[in-house]
Amino acid sequence: MSLDEKFIPVRTFLYEMVGNTFKKIAGFFGYPTNPGMPTISDLPSEAYARSRFLDNLPRHRTFWPPIQRPETWFEMIFGPSPKVEAVPRYIYESKEEGFYNFYIENYKNIYFLPDWLSKFIQVKLHICLDITLLETIREVLFVGLMVYSQIVILRIALSWFIYINPYTFPWCYLAAAVDWTEDVLQGIVPSILGVNITGSVFLGILGVVADSLNHLVFTMPFLPSEGEETKLLINQEMKDVLVFHYLPVLWYRFPIPNEIREFWYSERPDILDYMQKAYKDLDIQFLPDKIVQQLIIDQLSQN
Repeated sequence: MSLDEKFIPVRTFLYEMVGNTFKKIAGFFGYPTNPGMPTISDLPSEAYARSRFLDNLPRHRTFWPPIQRPETWFEMIFGPSPKVEAVPRYIYESKEEGFYNFYIENYKNIYFLPDWLSKFIQVKLHICLDITLLETIREVLFVGLMVYSQIVILRIALSWFIYINPYTFPWCYLAAAVDWTEDVLQGIVPSILGVNITGSVFLGILGVVADSLNHLVFTMPFLPSEGEETKLLINQEMKDVLVFHYLPVLWYRFPIPNEIREFWYSERPDILDYMQKAYKDLDIQFLPDKIVQQLIIDQLSQN
């Protein structure tokens, strides 16, 4: 008989003793007849159904490091620059819904600007249909955060080389660009085994902020709250989408930007005709200002 076989009775006795001990302790709490606390599924509610819907949504996946897709010889040698992997907007036109409709796939980790900020950008800054400037700003912020994260990585790596004084030229510029983060986080983030991890924590914060720009969706000329949740058949698969269609609410509450009305009048009379017929019951000015002024002058001259 081997040594392992001799210890089998001891092992069995130990298992049974531990099991009986737990059963006796559980008996004080009504085991095995106590059914326990009711699960949340026994308490259906609108908020619970909403949370289940959001949990079942897919995630907008991004990759870090970014997928390498070099397009020039320079990018083949030095690598491509980081680019925003934004949620695509699918624009469509229809006779029922108009010309400025679009939809996006609904994800659990997408972000929108607040309604008040989107309203300010469209009404005060007149950024309505052409969102190139907003996308450029997002791209610049993303690239800037990625470049700064590489500077932080270089500063962390430099601290491990004890024979390099980071406060001498040219390393002093690198230290000045990063060391301020230690002054901010040193009293919040503790050291682990005597190692300062503020740089690593700050690097993680940079990564989260930069990645959130990938999931930011601009909804101009609509407000983010105007999105309607529905399902569409995309590539032979039913997917949850957010649809922005019909007349943007800001075009009803505020005058439509004059440059858009001039574009309709001079280059897209079909859009102007649709707007005038579809929303004739609303008090909205679809003609450009110069045409309205000319009509007023003609009417006064006739009188």
